[in-house]
Amino acid sequence: MAIARAESLAVKTAGQASVWTVVKAYVELTKPRISAFVVLTAFCAAIVAARGWPGWHVIIALVVGLGLSSGGSAAINMWYDRDIDRIMKRTAQRPIPAGIVPARSALIFGLCLGVLSVVVCTVWLNPMTAVLSAAGFVYYAVVYTMWLKRSTPQNIVIGGGAGAVPPLMGWSAVTGHVSIAAWLMFGLIFLWTPPHFWSLALLKNEDYRRANVPMMPVVRGVRATKVQSLGYALALWLTGLALYFSAPFHWIYLVCSIVVGGGFLWVTWKMYREPDCDTVWVRRTFFASLMYLPLMFAGMVVGTLV
Repeated sequence: MAIARAESLAVKTAGQASVWTVVKAYVELTKPRISAFVVLTAFCAAIVAARGWPGWHVIIALVVGLGLSSGGSAAINMWYDRDIDRIMKRTAQRPIPAGIVPARSALIFGLCLGVLSVVVCTVWLNPMTAVLSAAGFVYYAVVYTMWLKRSTPQNIVIGGGAGAVPPLMGWSAVTGHVSIAAWLMFGLIFLWTPPHFWSLALLKNEDYRRANVPMMPVVRGVRATKVQSLGYALALWLTGLALYFSAPFHWIYLVCSIVVGGGFLWVTWKMYREPDCDTVWVRRTFFASLMYLPLMFAGMVVGTLV
């Protein structure tokens, strides 16, 4: 009943909001910062696959197709999570709980973006990329959001596959297939996801506890979360090194993977060593995770073009 009343109020509020406010709200539904992040990894993977510039038609179609898929699945995520978003301080002002976008409109918007993504990838790229786009959309919007997130503390681990699809799309957009190098890029994002999200979850632990979301710190505790984060950071560093041998990269990429991956491992180690009641290194690990992927994928591009 409470959700129904809130959604009824959202419809009325949306009707009173200015056009610009509504437009901004729909943009926010797509989680533009996250979408930009995933588009960057696909863009870099396409350059590595082409051993240079893949052509404007490929880049534009890839950016548009992936942007639509990522944004659409994000909108579905916000539609489904609107009940817990109202409870958590971090998400209480999102468009649906804030009453700017009606839930039904967000659902239709997300589904339309997902369909358009498949159309764009099929017409202007190739069937493989279209299949990967659809798979990433369903993985995030359905498998992670509707199943994993509320059922297991391994939600981020298993669900990390959704965010790791973009490099496969970037590679496929150029070649029509995926290679070992593309799968190792997939592995980088997959292994990066737990220490990234768990460091955030450690900072927002009470939010997740209040919303009854079984994130690792809530279910297993702070110490277990830090131990597992350290293990993933080590595996992440080794995967970054392995990627050097999967394609003809310049030694610059090897140096980048050693320094950037080693630096992230060190920060995660400091978080592990920190008393569980402190969050100084937890916060630093989270910010280091934000820099890790852009630096690594930039290193791949430089290591390809040099």
